[in-house]
Amino acid sequence: MADTYDILIIGGGPGGYVAAIRAAQLGFKTAVVEREHLGGICLNWGCIPTKALLRSAEVFHYAEHGDNYGLKIQKPDFDIAAVVKRSRGVSAQLNGGVAGLMKKNKIDVIWGQAKLMKAGKGGPVEVEVGEPTKPAVQPQNPVPKGVLGHGTYKAKHVIVATGARPRVLPGIEADGERIWTYFEAMKPQAMPKSLIVMGSGAIGIEFASFYRTMGADVTVVELLPQILPVEDAEIAAVARKQFEKQGMKILSDAKVAKVAKTADGVEVTVEQGGKSQVLKAEKLISAVGVQGNTEGLNLEGVGVTVERGLVKTDPYGRTNVEGVYAIGDVAGAPMLAHKAEHEGTICIEKIKGMDAHPMKRTQIPGCTYCQPQIASVGLTEAKAKEEGREVKVGRFRFLANGKAIALGEPDGMVKTVFDAKTGELLGAHMVGAEVTELIQGFVIAMGLETTEEELMHTVFPHPTLSEMMHESVLDAYGKVIHM
Repeated sequence: MADTYDILIIGGGPGGYVAAIRAAQLGFKTAVVEREHLGGICLNWGCIPTKALLRSAEVFHYAEHGDNYGLKIQKPDFDIAAVVKRSRGVSAQLNGGVAGLMKKNKIDVIWGQAKLMKAGKGGPVEVEVGEPTKPAVQPQNPVPKGVLGHGTYKAKHVIVATGARPRVLPGIEADGERIWTYFEAMKPQAMPKSLIVMGSGAIGIEFASFYRTMGADVTVVELLPQILPVEDAEIAAVARKQFEKQGMKILSDAKVAKVAKTADGVEVTVEQGGKSQVLKAEKLISAVGVQGNTEGLNLEGVGVTVERGLVKTDPYGRTNVEGVYAIGDVAGAPMLAHKAEHEGTICIEKIKGMDAHPMKRTQIPGCTYCQPQIASVGLTEAKAKEEGREVKVGRFRFLANGKAIALGEPDGMVKTVFDAKTGELLGAHMVGAEVTELIQGFVIAMGLETTEEELMHTVFPHPTLSEMMHESVLDAYGKVIHM
């Protein structure tokens, strides 16, 4: 193992390991410093294992409602330990896959805690790597042998890709027993009969959906008037109606004022509309956002600008200090794995001197894997109007789509927002079955600067859910067929 590199990346999550692979492909001598586990939060404790849990819940849901499909299924049951074991197994398999990719691409992995020691002024960036911190959660796989490398390393370019962690509110710190973050919520020892979810962003709603589908009594408390605050208001309203139809209780425009632990759970004081009430449950999931992992890196010490716990960068991942870059969650919203991966590629290609396209945050899709699913890209209708745009808006309901009805999934909507003057697709928003797989069609359209005319003349296959995308575009211009 060398001590001087072209590219040294701090963090082996989606942004970090993808940047490392792209760097190796372009001929850079590359290393990754990782303190806990390859694959980061996404692979080990976020995107991947939650989807495995939600898949189990989805299958359980269909088994419970087999009679809707003409099937006779005796009362289904589940083994929560087996559900969690499957989820952890999926993560373990992919964790090992990342380690294999590092080896295949001849990328050195240095196991430990990184700290920037010297940067800027045209010289190499110096990084000290100390003993690895004790992980908040033990890695799925043991640390590979031969990658421990404590000491000082030099690199022409250092990329900070340290990700983020759950935000903790004073007085509501997770204890792993009664108060959970997504770490604990992902591996319950037993299925709680009741729980309160604080926060209705993607993380909060996904866990609320999982536990409700598995039979728990779930209450969601959201500080803002709208659940799923970053989504289009109309889409959020459709989703809320479906959640409540499933038996989920939702308190919006409500504040958690106090949390008290009891012998068998928690008592949560909620203030709403000038009134106060106390909710009781076995568990509380705190899902009030995440914060960047900037501590211990000595970023400010070498002159890197950090604002509100996040590293300030340009659209290519460059910080204000020569030779230091940042990508992924630690570089700001949207805090999504696919954004981090894309940012990593852009950053490396810019370093190489290639004609890299700058990051366009408005073209990063967002997906929430609850039931029903939610997916979106671009501006909401409200945001477009707020920017002074004259818009044309199209809508198409799942209830009017043949494939949706055949699937037994008639609840949902596709919504498109266009610039009335130019025909530019400003945003697309969906709620319903499999919309997380559909949204990429609109992402590609936005990337190619496709207008409404080109979308209207595109042939969509029948019978598919994607036909609703076409009909929504047609509706925006008064040409909808099946509604």
